[in-house]
Amino acid sequence: MTSTSRAGRPRRSSAEILADAASELFLENGYAGTTVDQIAQRAGVSRATFFNYFGGKADLLWLDLDQSLERLPGALREAADSASGRDPAHLVADALVAVAASHDDQSVPWALSQGEAMRIGDDLTASAASRFVAQQKRVAGFLAERAGERQDATGPQVAAATLLAAAGAATVAWARAGIGRGRLVDLVEPAVRAVARGLTRTGPDRG
Repeated sequence: MTSTSRAGRPRRSSAEILADAASELFLENGYAGTTVDQIAQRAGVSRATFFNYFGGKADLLWLDLDQSLERLPGALREAADSASGRDPAHLVADALVAVAASHDDQSVPWALSQGEAMRIGDDLTASAASRFVAQQKRVAGFLAERAGERQDATGPQVAAATLLAAAGAATVAWARAGIGRGRLVDLVEPAVRAVARGLTRTGPDRG
């Protein structure tokens, strides 16, 4: 029989408790007016427990998206395994589509859906940029390896940034479409497929 005590809850449940507390406080006090200590107190846990699950307040803004992006490395490996001579840009598109398809369409990142209500401000830009850079590095590494190039070569860097920008723009449009937004993958797929086709036709400078 599974324990229902706080100590026996799985990691995801503990993260959700903290996320629920943070959501309430961000809406009540604004993002800047809420501290980690207040979130931990509202959730009934210690400050140290908060940092077992999150690196800081900004991580709560992207919780749903971060959980989906954790699947990207595996999706890239699966795409590589089924490569069959396909261009690397198309393999990245396959992986991004797979990640979007696996995302729970009821889970919209607060950063995109409630940013104004939570009065997030400049931290929204900073937290989004850090996530983009991390994923761009991962995708550029994949593209460079497939092409037999250095990771810092222009080609992989440009292609990775372009593909991720397309996926990101589609995700923002989806999040801001409201309750009738439909499936994330329906916006991400045509965006990244179009970019992959363009990269395959033209090929960025690979200096």
